[in-house]
Amino acid sequence: MMAHEQHSVLDPRAPDGEERPPPPVTVAPPPGRPWRRLLLPLLVVVLLAQMAAAMVTAAVQQTPTIDEPIYVATAADYLHEHRVRLNPEHPPLGKLVIAAGVAIADPHLDTSYKGDQSRFAQHLLYASGNDPWRLMFWARLPVIVLTLLFGLVVFAFARELAGAAAGLAALAVYAFSPDLIAHGSLATLDVPAAGFVLTSAWLLWRARGRPRLYVPLAGLALGAGLATKMSVLPVVPVLVALAAWAVWRPGSADRRRALARSLGAAGVVAVAAVAVVWASYLVVDPRLRWSPAGQQVPAVHGLKGLLVRLMPVPESYRDGMRIQFGLEKYPWQGFLFGHLYTGSRWYYLPAALLVKTPLGMLALWAAGAVVMVTVRRLRPAAPYVLVPAAVLMASAMTGSRDFGTRYALFMPMFLAVAAGCVLLVRWRWAPLATGALVVFVAVSSLRTFPYYLPYSNEAFGGPSKTYLRLHDSNVDWGQDLGRLADRLRERYRGERVWLVYKGSGVPAYYGIDASDPRKVPARQVHGLLVVSDTAVDKARGQLGTLIDSSRPVDEVGHSITIYRR
Repeated sequence: MMAHEQHSVLDPRAPDGEERPPPPVTVAPPPGRPWRRLLLPLLVVVLLAQMAAAMVTAAVQQTPTIDEPIYVATAADYLHEHRVRLNPEHPPLGKLVIAAGVAIADPHLDTSYKGDQSRFAQHLLYASGNDPWRLMFWARLPVIVLTLLFGLVVFAFARELAGAAAGLAALAVYAFSPDLIAHGSLATLDVPAAGFVLTSAWLLWRARGRPRLYVPLAGLALGAGLATKMSVLPVVPVLVALAAWAVWRPGSADRRRALARSLGAAGVVAVAAVAVVWASYLVVDPRLRWSPAGQQVPAVHGLKGLLVRLMPVPESYRDGMRIQFGLEKYPWQGFLFGHLYTGSRWYYLPAALLVKTPLGMLALWAAGAVVMVTVRRLRPAAPYVLVPAAVLMASAMTGSRDFGTRYALFMPMFLAVAAGCVLLVRWRWAPLATGALVVFVAVSSLRTFPYYLPYSNEAFGGPSKTYLRLHDSNVDWGQDLGRLADRLRERYRGERVWLVYKGSGVPAYYGIDASDPRKVPARQVHGLLVVSDTAVDKARGQLGTLIDSSRPVDEVGHSITIYRR
């Protein structure tokens, strides 16, 4: 009897082909102890509350990162002009999410300003009479809310697979992830895109019991991912195939009917996803106005060009794909373990994740993946948890931009679900070991507060050493300009400042009076030399000589180094 119930939880498709909802996996608490009913939701609230506190703190303290102003300006332009004209390389939905906060901030938009999207964004923040601190906080808030909601998806997914304790463990791994806290507190697209894909996979798992409800919802979630970032495209065939598998009835006497059901489910997911993409553009502009005038849209030939032409999406989406393919041909610079190089390395993302993921989390990820493949009860769920993450990881590893683990944020989401399932191992020390690793993750994460963006684990020296091994959004994305201004006022008031800053902020707005040391002879550079750590990593020529002949005296947010000359 117990074996039959266990089978029903994991595979609610009955042999006779009837749809039956999966029975609950939790046992009702004994009567007379109502506090037990409150304990589980209370723990969920506590875990999400600490994550929310960390993200809000980061959102309040950090100045705009490199990508954020463009997304915020595009969101403001959507609200004011109702046209898709800025940032066509990314679809509108993620920026519409950001626009929910921008609408509350209600910034003044100078539509007469002429310039590319980067200059337009900087003009909006610093030269249009707006308060950039207030505008950025409100723009970041909807992404913070979405990040917390995706935490609930992680909890629900793991709980359905392995019980309430597994759900809590998975949520804890998710909620203490430094990468998710760091990027979940920014007005960017990486967390929303990854979270929508996770949600689609979870809904497809649930569709095994109620396909008529969950298959369309899974398609909508997949469409939300596609309408947020084009990097989601490689996982579309996987989720469409999982939709077909979710409704397949292996014991059905009518094979043709079973096949038709599977193909129908796959079609529903595909059509729903495409519909969301179209809807995201129609919400911005019902007339779908788009002209590549002023936008450099490269020609794409061969198989990629054919793929772009066949996509059943708006023309602006297809042009966005062409722009992305063009960016893949650019000779970007990467930095890994002290080595500066041009191009990309296929092993960059695995290496970066090794540095920037808490050690306890790495152990739980590995154990969870093994458990999902080897434990019979969990094996049916492995394709829904591991395969989408593996396909997205393989795709990201072939990209040309070695800029950070933000391109792999689906890993801490999907593998958090797998990590919670470690509790199903039939080893009496498994709960204790899992709990100890979760505590290790929490301690490592809390120790980096509030500097989550430059986090690296203890094996690589912690956040103060991250710049020695990685650069760009892994450590220094322009987020600490405001903190630098405070530090200069507190400790170095009145001193001459030479600044090499990598970011979208305007130093003068924050009261930083500085000159560029690369524009004068080296012998004239005396006083404080302040350099963003990404510029330190890439320093060559005169800047390299200046740094080598200077003495480091301070650092700001583990992303900016202050030298004295």
